[in-house]
Amino acid sequence: MALITIKRRTTKTSGTIKLRFRLRDGRDLELYHKSDIEAELSALSKFDDYGKKKPRVTGYDPDLESSIKLEMERMAKAYETMQEKGMDMTSEIFEQEIAKVTFEVKQIRSEQESLITRFKRYTEEALRDRIIGKARYDHFVTFGNKLNRYLIIKGLSEISPAEVDPEFLMDFRNFIFDEYKYVPKHKELYHDMKRANKPTARLSLNTVATQMKTLQTFFAQLDDNDEIPKSPFRKLGKERRQNVFKTMFDDPIFLRADEFQIVMTHKVAEKLEPARDAFLLQCALGCRISDFSSLTMDSVGVSDEGIPFIHYLPQKTKGTQDTNTEIQTPLVRFAFDIVKRTKFDFPCLKYAYGTNGYNAQIRAILTTCKIDRKVAVFNEETKKNEYVTVSSQGSSKLCRKTHVDMMNKVQINKYAAGLHREGSGAVDRYTNMELKDRFILMNAAFNQEPYRVDEDLNIIEK
Repeated sequence: MALITIKRRTTKTSGTIKLRFRLRDGRDLELYHKSDIEAELSALSKFDDYGKKKPRVTGYDPDLESSIKLEMERMAKAYETMQEKGMDMTSEIFEQEIAKVTFEVKQIRSEQESLITRFKRYTEEALRDRIIGKARYDHFVTFGNKLNRYLIIKGLSEISPAEVDPEFLMDFRNFIFDEYKYVPKHKELYHDMKRANKPTARLSLNTVATQMKTLQTFFAQLDDNDEIPKSPFRKLGKERRQNVFKTMFDDPIFLRADEFQIVMTHKVAEKLEPARDAFLLQCALGCRISDFSSLTMDSVGVSDEGIPFIHYLPQKTKGTQDTNTEIQTPLVRFAFDIVKRTKFDFPCLKYAYGTNGYNAQIRAILTTCKIDRKVAVFNEETKKNEYVTVSSQGSSKLCRKTHVDMMNKVQINKYAAGLHREGSGAVDRYTNMELKDRFILMNAAFNQEPYRVDEDLNIIEK
């Protein structure tokens, strides 16, 4: 088996050199290659002869690492061609074959759009053709910016989709996990990024899997269009493919009914009152923060039975769903009172993140209310569960989880009668839960009394 290493020919510790490489196969075959890679000797000292970062080394040059890896890949491909064609194993022929590999890469790039250009076009076309909605489009744009930063940092800005291989995918996946490590050295790439959006910690397994699925969908379309010979994701081995898309979920974290009542009644600082109103109302509605922050008094309707409700088209799927059926959620009494008093004017929703944002204020409210029940949260760094308080996990996502849990606990399992197997669609075809039915369940879940209003939202029945 061929072994490629860096050939170090100097004892100097400073200055710049052009890297030389050696390929060995058995005891008798040695081929040398002089590259165009210029490297500072101090930077090169951070790598071993195989181009790998030495253990416990910090502050290494990722651009140099990428260049070494790419050069070694070209050498390996050139040597493979020489073996297949039975060529003379000389360094001169070796150099010629490496030059051909380099030329092939340049030829591919001249005939294809770059990876980042093609991804941006894919994103725009997906929005235009209503394959994705505005919310997902924004996520695709954010992902495209991340991909572009990776390509710049790795010196691969001109790479074409056809050149992407499994090693690229795995390296990009590692970058997604640990992008925060690149921020100090590449400040210019993050200069215009909002502080709240700058990577500051290792991303979770589930977030990385979601982003890799975005890239997989992109390559699947190129594959279907015959723009590339084969999606690089199809070249991943079974174990690596499973690992790339592996997800892991913690136990669900939500407020219990008694904890929710404490948040409703406990005294909090005056400056936290608006955030508490927003938090309680979002829990009562269960909608995503993108939908919640867009609600106005025009979103309030009244049913024929006098039940006030919120109606909206979800931002995440708007424009891509099969129907334009709105979400309709009844307003239990405390939620109705908050709507009447605030008219959905919640300044805290303008900034979800940051030290004084909506999420931070939610955590402050839960801490004040002493919601200190311990829950397990998986630590990606230590690979162990850590037990933290519910209050430390406070965010707008907690609202949706709390709503779903409280509603789930007041419903009878629709398969409990045993008439149909679990998951049978027939059950849903036989019935339909109307607004008035959901109003009854929500009142039970949130311990509220039923009431009615007129068209002007005046209470007419207590």
